[in-house]
Amino acid sequence: MEILAGNRQLSLILLLLATACLVLPSIQATKVKYCDGKGNYNVKVHGVHISPEPVTPGKPATFNISASTGQTVSGGKAALEVSYFGVRVHREDHNLCEETSCPISPGNFVLSHTQTLPAFTPPGSYTLRMKMEDANKHQLTCFSFSFKIGFGSSVSSM
Repeated sequence: MEILAGNRQLSLILLLLATACLVLPSIQATKVKYCDGKGNYNVKVHGVHISPEPVTPGKPATFNISASTGQTVSGGKAALEVSYFGVRVHREDHNLCEETSCPISPGNFVLSHTQTLPAFTPPGSYTLRMKMEDANKHQLTCFSFSFKIGFGSSVSSM
């Protein structure tokens, strides 16, 4: 009986390990790199969730950035730069209060941005760099992360 119970426990443990190996890669967070290499900023970024991933040209993509701050932020801007193979291909600025609720209270918050890329956007690996500053133009954070753009939806021939 004890051998049978031991085999069941071993089978259960192996099943749980196999399930973890399948599930963990799908929930792995996008790796964030701080511009200063240390993250010595008032706003700390905890993770980035991109949906869908990879991004599909011609369809909306949402970037949710989980962060925290130790101070109240009443406004400011987020400057985005997108690079493709190290070459800047796009730049835009956004009002922080259009990307999250203002004022941002001390604690956790999410910065959310949805954008539809042109249908002719080439597939591949891209890097997004974001600098956030408050209403007084003091830098709150600066970070970057990589993301992939897949092939756009194909139109079937008739």
